[in-house]
Amino acid sequence: MNSKAKPSRQQVYTLLVQIGRKSGDGLPKGATGAGLICYASGVDEAEAVRETVAILKQADTAPLDVTGYGTLKERQEAGHEIDDEERALMQRALDENAVIVAQMTPFYGDAPDPEDIMH
Repeated sequence: MNSKAKPSRQQVYTLLVQIGRKSGDGLPKGATGAGLICYASGVDEAEAVRETVAILKQADTAPLDVTGYGTLKERQEAGHEIDDEERALMQRALDENAVIVAQMTPFYGDAPDPEDIMH
């Protein structure tokens, strides 16, 4: 048996998930939905999206749309500023093979532009 562990192919992806209203969703009264910033691990972005949507459905939310912002490296290459707290949440998602909801922004009326939520 080979004693060396295979390196993990898992990476962490930053996702913006827009959710609609659903009974028992926990959103504030009067909100029409919300934007969630999530860090999700996966071997590729498609897997991270699938896992995130599945987890959010289990949590009685109604995911409507997912926008991927890539891995830490891809975001750095795109010029995104990533603080230590955000990096720590990304590392936690990787270490725990988990989906971390880092931020929830309720929508009242029309949904804001996704770029307004990410920055």
